[in-house]
Amino acid sequence: MPPLRAVTPIERETYLKDGAVVLRGLIQQDWLARMGDAVEMALATPGAAAVEYAEDTGRFLGDFLVWMRDPDFADFACNSPLPEIAHALLQRESVRLFYDQLLVKEPNTKEETPWHQDLPYWPLRGDDILSLWVPFDSVTAESGAMRYVKGSHKAGILYAPTPFGKSSGFAQILDAAKLPPFPESASFLSGADILTCEMEPGDVIAHHPLVFHWSPGNLDLHRRRRALALRYVGDDAVFDESAANFLAHPKLAALLREPLAFRTGDKPRGANFPLVWPRSA
Repeated sequence: MPPLRAVTPIERETYLKDGAVVLRGLIQQDWLARMGDAVEMALATPGAAAVEYAEDTGRFLGDFLVWMRDPDFADFACNSPLPEIAHALLQRESVRLFYDQLLVKEPNTKEETPWHQDLPYWPLRGDDILSLWVPFDSVTAESGAMRYVKGSHKAGILYAPTPFGKSSGFAQILDAAKLPPFPESASFLSGADILTCEMEPGDVIAHHPLVFHWSPGNLDLHRRRRALALRYVGDDAVFDESAANFLAHPKLAALLREPLAFRTGDKPRGANFPLVWPRSA
């Protein structure tokens, strides 16, 4: 199913220049309704690798590789408008799904998403790596809208990944790459041009894997913030043995459709990383 409209050249230019862009009105209501029900099922029965991040009030759930166990998530990742959107932004011959990540902040959740880049968490390198962030609720600044530092991806520097939550079990794995620590926010926020992504269902954020981003807790007492982040890769994305590899966490490794073994320079292939563009006949 194609998007409700095409990604415009200006939107792609904004993505390349700023590292993030909000694409308005791309996803059909039928998909949103179907996925809203699927998200509720996922929240009621989290996967084996799910993490509850909130340490105070509310609930902040992160769940990984949901598409591998849920046919609705798999259909959304592979057959919704999202692969065509990824193709329009990457402009590469082929696009594969890397993984999906459910991120839900219930009302009155204080837990923040820390400032970070995405790429240092992953055993990948290359330019053809893209995140699409899809909300299933209206998102306001108060309910946890994503914030991006425009242009922060252009330096090309990878900083050490910050584990989400204190008890997620990822700290040792993420420390493997021995990258420089992520800078204190005060050092880059002064004078920064910040994109605050207030959104409606049907909108999509596209962001570069090196752009700095963060979101506050959901301080709205009534509004939920249910969202799915989907990661796609194009032709030049390759594995890097020296990088941190969140997929090496035993709980995630156990979910994969086949054992993950790679050498530096290998491209994501096989059952774990299905081809989503061009679409199969």
